Amino acid sequence: IELRGVTKRYGQKLAIDAVDITITQGPTFGLLGPNGAGKSSLIRVLMGLSPADSGEIRIFGEDARVHNPALRQRIGYVPEDHSINRWMTVAEVLRYVSRLYPRWDHDLVNQMLSALELPLKKRVASLSKGMTTKLSLILALGHNPDILILDEPTSGLDPIIREEFLENVLQRHLCKGRTVFFSSHHFDDVERVADEVGIFVDGRFIARGSVDELRSNVKRVQIVRPDGKLPTHIPEQAVFQRLSRRDWTVTVSPFSEELFEQLISENHAIGGNVGDLSLEDIFKDVIRGRKRQLEEIET
Repeated sequence: IELRGVTKRYGQKLAIDAVDITITQGPTFGLLGPNGAGKSSLIRVLMGLSPADSGEIRIFGEDARVHNPALRQRIGYVPEDHSINRWMTVAEVLRYVSRLYPRWDHDLVNQMLSALELPLKKRVASLSKGMTTKLSLILALGHNPDILILDEPTSGLDPIIREEFLENVLQRHLCKGRTVFFSSHHFDDVERVADEVGIFVDGRFIARGSVDELRSNVKRVQIVRPDGKLPTHIPEQAVFQRLSRRDWTVTVSPFSEELFEQLISENHAIGGNVGDLSLEDIFKDVIRGRKRQLEEIET
């Protein structure tokens, strides 16, 4: 997957801001971002469902903006809103969709039906949100796609079924040379499955790397300052900071021991320590820092 300078506006709102990204074949990429960050817009543009205003989009080296049935056969897609014929039964939907794909794998579909406990005779209109999500997942996976693009794939699934999907469906069938690009609000899902993570805010990536790389590069430094003294040196690596009396906490990226020593010496600190962050904490501090930065620009 390759995006170069991809931009998308809806009226005055900039949904995607000149995004550049390359995802090689094989890894699983987890897209994290708050509501309204532009994650679904990015996926819809990638799928050709919403035209980009500018930029280049290529999948397997081919222009993804051009209607290409052969290329679409290689992609599995789960949208945020599931548009499945509601008057059909589950069995009828599967039978209908299977005829669209020469590579439809009936054995795989039967395995997923059993694992996800989806009732074949129920009409789509009577399915719960979770059941509809399960059906959408099966439709996306049934033809063994080379690339799977998922917009909030586990939304509406209870924790047990979510775990069953992640471990027995996604990892077993898709982490073997296939590319998976998915958005999620579940940090534990992303940590468990993703080889690479991108934090997406205001239409752009503001942090990206493997979970281990993010944890190594983003650290929370806690410094004890003399009473009444404000920090005199705030490094450009500061992502987010807060001050409470003598305690100054600053999240920095990228972190280095040299930066830590500089923070201690130039701020005349009494003491300090470095703390590791979970992916969720990294996400929260990056978002808070970005929000504060925008507020300062506006004022």
